Amino acid sequence: MKKRYWALFLLSLLFLGVFPPSVGAANGPVMLLELDGVINPFSARYLERGLRLAEQRGAQVLVITLDTPGGLESAMRDIVQLLLNAPLPTVVYVTPGGARATSAGMFVLLAADVAVMAPATHVGSAHPVPLGAEISDVMDEKMTADAAALVRSVATRRERNADWAERAVRENLSVTADEALELHVIDLLADDVDDLLRRLDGRQVAGVSLQTAEAIVMAQPMNLSERFFHVITEPNVAYLLLSLGTLLLLAELADPGLSVAGAGAVIAYIVAFMALGNLPVNWAAIGLLALSVVFFVVGLLTDTEAVVTVIGLVPFILGSLLLFAPITPTSPAMPTVRVSPWLIVVMALGMIAFSVLVLRVILIANRMPVRAGAQRLVGQQGVALTDLAPAGQVRVDLQDWSAVATTGEIHAGDPVRVTGISGVRLQVVSADADSERTDSQSLPQGNEEV
Repeated sequence: MKKRYWALFLLSLLFLGVFPPSVGAANGPVMLLELDGVINPFSARYLERGLRLAEQRGAQVLVITLDTPGGLESAMRDIVQLLLNAPLPTVVYVTPGGARATSAGMFVLLAADVAVMAPATHVGSAHPVPLGAEISDVMDEKMTADAAALVRSVATRRERNADWAERAVRENLSVTADEALELHVIDLLADDVDDLLRRLDGRQVAGVSLQTAEAIVMAQPMNLSERFFHVITEPNVAYLLLSLGTLLLLAELADPGLSVAGAGAVIAYIVAFMALGNLPVNWAAIGLLALSVVFFVVGLLTDTEAVVTVIGLVPFILGSLLLFAPITPTSPAMPTVRVSPWLIVVMALGMIAFSVLVLRVILIANRMPVRAGAQRLVGQQGVALTDLAPAGQVRVDLQDWSAVATTGEIHAGDPVRVTGISGVRLQVVSADADSERTDSQSLPQGNEEV
């Protein structure tokens, strides 16, 4: 029996010697995330959820495709911390051709275990920019030093070119993908995701040998709420929400009462300001837009739409142009966040049309007396179809009605005037007699002798 145990033991050792286990190898799926657009708190939440799902599903590596002009520093720091402390290897891939990883995007790229770029992409321009507020030179230097220290520590942690990374922050440098590879800012160039997985295959990352050539790719897009908040932080969408809220507010003021327009205005403004909280807003521009709304309301309520609306367009257009423009000048290398000029023109024309045409019609309709059914005929004239002594038939507004004469007999064919409604019958008087009485009352009265 002992000999049998020893034989099994020796056979096991021989098997392990001939077929050694692949220690540190990974053969799980590849989790794929996509970060596109301005980096904001919802981007950080998306990445956090992706890392959690990748760990739960046993992914061997998390690949993040990136195309961003930058974003909020606080969200960028959250993403950098998530990448530096990720439970599995991470790859950030700047793609497709023409994409960029500038400003906050450069920090995200450098924080990954493997930094990859597609041809015709660029990285850099990472000087911190104040969100629409003027700052002193001292504060600017403090912000720059803080960002430079962060990017140097991240690049050093990932064994990349820390000197260039710091210069990119202090001097707003940008380089192409080929130059970034030469400067050892990134690790690889790849044409697309399939090419990236082939180049990663067999690479040692964080003590793990990646097996990605034939791995299953599990794409994890943003969920509905993440996508919604990410979409509204696009500058044109945020501006459109502000303009839509203004139009709905004017419609509500033209027809006061808790209506669909009023509720829509509240919702549009709330969502718009949620978006503005994640964008570099110039609050002086918000003040100009508010001033334009005041002009529009004054024109609406004072019957001077044409003049006041044109005057209100001046602060509206200026506020639109300056909405995402910081007060202090920034480097030309800094990615531009602005509203499309075409969208501004369309909204300005729409504001004129809405104020002058639509709202004018609403106001005229609201100022007219409310009448329905036969009540609308009061004051109109018609003709007697039969003798009214006092009851009979009349024709008013091309319709035949039962009527009662209230001031004596009226003969067929005589003109009548509607003075009121009694049940389902019209109350009428002779239009001729009524006209004669009016004329006699208007004649001057002579002095009578006593």
